[in-house]
Parts: sequence; structure tokens; C-alpha cells
Amino acid sequence: MKYTETLTYKDILEIPSLLKNFGMQKADGDLLKSKDGEVFLLGRGSSGNATIFAKYIWEMYCGVIVNFIHPHSILNARKKLNFKGKAVWSFSQSGKSLDITMCSKKLKTWGAKIIAVTNEKNIKENALARISDFHILLSGSKEIPVAATKSFALQMYCVLKTAALWKGAISKREIEILPRQCEKLISSFETLYKKNRIDDILKKSSMLGFVGRGPFNSVAEDSALKFREMSFRHAFGYSAAEFLHGPVGSYGEKDAVFVLSGQKVLTEDLEKVIAKLKERKTSFKVIYPFSQNYPANALLTDIFLKLCALKHACERGINPDSPKGLSKVTKTI
Repeated sequence: MKYTETLTYKDILEIPSLLKNFGMQKADGDLLKSKDGEVFLLGRGSSGNATIFAKYIWEMYCGVIVNFIHPHSILNARKKLNFKGKAVWSFSQSGKSLDITMCSKKLKTWGAKIIAVTNEKNIKENALARISDFHILLSGSKEIPVAATKSFALQMYCVLKTAALWKGAISKREIEILPRQCEKLISSFETLYKKNRIDDILKKSSMLGFVGRGPFNSVAEDSALKFREMSFRHAFGYSAAEFLHGPVGSYGEKDAVFVLSGQKVLTEDLEKVIAKLKERKTSFKVIYPFSQNYPANALLTDIFLKLCALKHACERGINPDSPKGLSKVTKTI
């Protein structure tokens, strides 16, 4: 199977046009956060990784305090929690994730206002949207393959657009040029893949690591997830600080680490990551940004690595659209 013949590739090809057409449905910025200027985030899998991106962007650039919610603690709470007037962003590609929907519903009974972020336009099939106070529809294009590609890109873009709505310290131009930049990256993928010698690194490695800093932490986490889902590789994502606090010890000569940089000049902590990898004789590849509009350029690195995972899966004889043992909607409590 050629990766360009997969449904996953077709989804990735759609990303530039979907970003260009994305709108916030005339959202009022104040509606999307609590009166005290904070928000709560809820998500699993790729949607959970999108909440990591949101935390970094909104806290760093918008002055909005962001808190993570873990469904287990909410669904098993012995005492009522005060969520009156609190804004809870619930991310779910399908709007069918049982734990996300149940948790959101319970939070709403405690006074929270629910902002649902989904990619399912059919409200009858979208339980999360039905119970929400405000629904942000990412697109009208259904995502069929198991691995989230276009929906994750749209979630990242939604976060950036919201930052602009909140008058964050990110220029609108940095966001508006992303669709064209994505289009250019996708069209030049093969050249970039060979230039970065991705094939050599993947074939020679046993365990893969992805290390990113700040907003690129979410890209590292989701890239690792895509390599696990699509190509069945042992892959893990880390923040630079987290990686240095122990996980680096598990990487050796047979492994490889992708170091994701948001800027052309490496930060001090990424330099430390590389120094440790050299000590352990672990192969590594620095993926430098494909544009200079940080932090929006994280979206470009994400798309590049998803294409790498897709191509690698097909070369391993795996169907990335429907990998064995996985399903599009994971129903957990």
C-alpha cells in the first residue's frame, strides 16, 4: 500500500483548506472563559494532547489560567465540587467519548458551562455537543481513519484562533498564513523526508522518543501516539524537562529520539537533551521549524511527523487507516 493512496493521507491533504474555512461561529470571547479569567480542559488521546497545546498557548500568550480535569476524579467524587460559572472546554473528535461526555454532564450539574470542541456535525450522533452550552464545530469533513490527523490540526488551530479572540500576544497574521504554509509543507514532504534522513533513523531504531518544549510538547506527545497507532512502534513523547528527569535513562544505542525545536537556535534545555543522548550514544534527529512564526509553527512540525508515521506504517505493511486492535471511538469510563 502506498501512503498516498490511504484515507489518512487524503485527510492530511484536506488540512490547508479546512484551516482556511474554519470559523469560531461568532463566538464571544468572554463566553469561552470563566469570569475570573480561567478555563478548565478535558480530553483523551489526541484530544488530550490538544489540551496540552491549549494550556501552553493560553497561559503563555493570553494571561488565562488553565487547569486540567481528570474524568476519574470527577466521576468518583464523594463531595460536590464548585464549578459554578467555570468554563470547561471538552475536546472530543467524535463527541462520543463516553467518559468525556459523562464527565462534562456531571460538571454541568455543578454549574459549569461546557464548550464542546468536536468534528461531528450530526448533532444526533454527537452527545457532547447536545449537552454543551457552546459547540465549536471543527469542520464538516468526517474523519474516518483511526488516527486523528486533520482533527488534531484543527484543534490546534482552534486554540490559536481563540488566543487571537482573547487578544493574546500572537499576531493574527501568524495564524492566517498557516493554511498556505501547511499546503507548502505537504507538497514538499518527500523532499523534506529525504533531506532529514528520516528513513535511516526509523529503520535503525528500536524505541522512539519525541522531545518538545512548551507548545511543542503537545506535538511530541501526539507524534509518539501516531507512531504507536499507525506503525505499531514503541514511541513516547516528553517535555524536555520531563525527559531529563529520568526517561532519558531508558534510551540506548539501539534507540532514536526526535528533538523538536520551535526555533532555529536550540534552547538550553534542548541542548541538554542532546548532550545526554550523546553520552548514551543514542541516535537523535533535530527537527527544526519549517517556518519562523513561533508558536504557530508547531502545527507544521505536527503535520510533518504525522506524514512520517503514515509513510513508515505503509512501508511496514500496516494499514494505517484501520490498524488491528484499534477503533476510532474509544469508550472508556
